[in-house]
Amino acid sequence: MTVEVVSKETQMEEVVAYQPEELIKGLEEKAETPKVVLVGDGEIKKSEEPKTGEEEKNKVSEVEPKTGEEKNKESEGEPKTAEPKTGEPKTGEPKTGEGKSKESEVLSPSPALEKSSSFKEESNFLSDLKENEKKALIELRAKVEEAIIENNLFKKEEESVQEGEEKEKPIEGVKEEEKPISENEKSVEGEKEKEKPNVEKEKSDAETEKFDVEKVKSDIETEKSDVEKSNVETEKSDAGKKESEESVKEKEKSDVTNEKPNVAIEGKIEEIDKDISLWAVPLLPSKGSESTDVMLLKFLRARDFKVDEAFEMLKNTLQWRKEFKMDTILDEDFGTHLSSVAFMNGLDREGHPVCYNIYGVFENNELYQKTFGTEEKREQFLRWRFQVMEKGIHNLNFKPGGVSSLLQITDLKNAPGPSKKELRFATKQAVGLLQDNYPEFVARNIFINVPFWYYAFNALVSPFLTQRTKSKFVFARPAKVTETLLKYIPAEDIPIHYGGMKRENDTEFNIGNGGVSECIVKSGSTETIEIPAPEVGMTLLWDLTVLGWEVNYKEEFVPTDEGSYTVIIQKGKKMGSQVEPVRNSFKNRESGKVILTIENSTYKKKKVLYRHKVKSSSS
Repeated sequence: MTVEVVSKETQMEEVVAYQPEELIKGLEEKAETPKVVLVGDGEIKKSEEPKTGEEEKNKVSEVEPKTGEEKNKESEGEPKTAEPKTGEPKTGEPKTGEGKSKESEVLSPSPALEKSSSFKEESNFLSDLKENEKKALIELRAKVEEAIIENNLFKKEEESVQEGEEKEKPIEGVKEEEKPISENEKSVEGEKEKEKPNVEKEKSDAETEKFDVEKVKSDIETEKSDVEKSNVETEKSDAGKKESEESVKEKEKSDVTNEKPNVAIEGKIEEIDKDISLWAVPLLPSKGSESTDVMLLKFLRARDFKVDEAFEMLKNTLQWRKEFKMDTILDEDFGTHLSSVAFMNGLDREGHPVCYNIYGVFENNELYQKTFGTEEKREQFLRWRFQVMEKGIHNLNFKPGGVSSLLQITDLKNAPGPSKKELRFATKQAVGLLQDNYPEFVARNIFINVPFWYYAFNALVSPFLTQRTKSKFVFARPAKVTETLLKYIPAEDIPIHYGGMKRENDTEFNIGNGGVSECIVKSGSTETIEIPAPEVGMTLLWDLTVLGWEVNYKEEFVPTDEGSYTVIIQKGKKMGSQVEPVRNSFKNRESGKVILTIENSTYKKKKVLYRHKVKSSSS
């Protein structure tokens, strides 16, 4: 039995032979364009171009069975190339396993792009910077210093006015429509052209006469000037002394008044403002403020340490703040109807102020129309959102080692869907302006209670964001909200409706006594938490929550005296997954202890968070 060996290329030719002509043309066009794939950390590599029909035929001919003459040549002693066995790859071709592994290496993205939570803030200490980062910082310092000294950091008002005038001016070189010329007009023009030589001749005669008269006048004036010159020189000698005294006085005055350096531009003198600052940080490097480098590093990191782009971003930010009047935005009053939409509340584990954005409130149509009903209202919403950002920045520390960024939490529970185009447009505009004018001010952006539709919406917004911005995003479905927030925020700073222990206007627990402990309840086991009450008349207070709950929970007071009865504070009951943290208290009439019991009958381990305190009767 004979086995015909057919290469993959010939198989492709046979498949293409049975395809329509339009599809063949499409395949040929794809074959002409080289493919580009991502290798490792952003390295771009061109894949091999597909082989032409002639090369495929040559390759097929290598596999064809040999003729009798070729067999005789081999038997005469010519070297013979070993044919690969059936099932083994040919020479030069990778094995099946190796091919797949190499292909997966080529097509797999960089690990940094897969896990957004891997982002970590860089140090602002100069000693921790890499050499290329130090070099970029020095270059940006020099650019900013030069721009401030030469007064080129902002656009000149004259330039902006000229730009507006140029837009109003008609375009040069555009001719008016030519009107048809009548026969009478043509005859008049012909007569005018005939008269032109005579007129020019009369002009030349008049000019020669005029030249003779002017020559006589000049002779008279020269004689006159010689007489006046002698008189003027005597007067100058007397006035010379007075002028020298006046010049000395004027020089003294100029030294006193010109304390600030000035720049002369087209006859005008402009004062140089060396006190230009951004968020109360001086931008002139020669002033020696250590916060200046921290601020400049923000712009460099936002533009991957490309100095020119970072400098342009800085200039654009300063110009935008000037035109948008951002330095006075904290004094503006936008009312209280948006106070529940975004607000600052607590700190994360690294000390970043936490800003909450609650879009679910826009489910209320009245509030939605009040916020986005008109173009003017949408602009007010943007200014209000920037005011919230400015309030958060006011609490930051721009010294090296200080906390110089915020943590953003965006709650999408009950948020209007993408059909609300006004909200979608305002959000897109706000995201763009925040990214362009607040570089590296968000350490991480956590989206919680994320619905399915938001992933599609995020895919639309994503192309407008930088890779660095996207690397700070964290998404959490409703069942994972508390677990996700606990990775970044301590339980005592997470609001109770998100599964934490923080209550508004809480007078019982504070920073000093509000620390939270935790324990793990294994699958099918029971854990107890004891709060001792050694004295009579003490008040015991506790907070407790279980991540995901779905456990049995009860509270009781057990007296020290064995003859006394146990007091049931709360009967044992099954706690659902959406239950908020429990707060309860008990005042004892005899010594003993409060016991909190958690019984886990599920197949997963459970994390318990709790805290408690004891108040004596005297307090």
